Amino acid sequence: MKTLSSLNAVRLLQSADEFRARLAGEFSSVHGLSINEFFMLMHIAKAENTRLSRAELAKRMHVSASTVTRMVAPMEKIGLVSKQLDERDARYAFVAMTDAGATKLEEAQTTFAKRAGYFFQDRWSDEDLTELSTLLYRLVAGSISNLS
Repeated sequence: MKTLSSLNAVRLLQSADEFRARLAGEFSSVHGLSINEFFMLMHIAKAENTRLSRAELAKRMHVSASTVTRMVAPMEKIGLVSKQLDERDARYAFVAMTDAGATKLEEAQTTFAKRAGYFFQDRWSDEDLTELSTLLYRLVAGSISNLS
């Protein structure tokens, strides 16, 4: 028997998957980015000096360090991010935002905002969205993965 908490958790995860699926095709075809790459750029943009270590990116994105490494390689090839060595210890490297990455992120954020509007427009009033957003924010408030 499902508890109310498990039912709510399933609904939240299902909603997140649906929203991600609706965005994925447009992000890939228009911007050449996956949703995870979009989130990676957002995390880097929010970081001090617009750079993060691979380990820190992995923590913030809730993925393994090897996943981050696999994601970064093609983004580095097309110039969205670059590798920066630590000034004090060359064994330690950061993933840094490039100007091209910042431009791509800005363009993708415009698409994201537009698609979010389409996703919510037919079912939600502004008051509903404000309440939902406030409640969902409580789930990530204080988390290193919070992009608000």
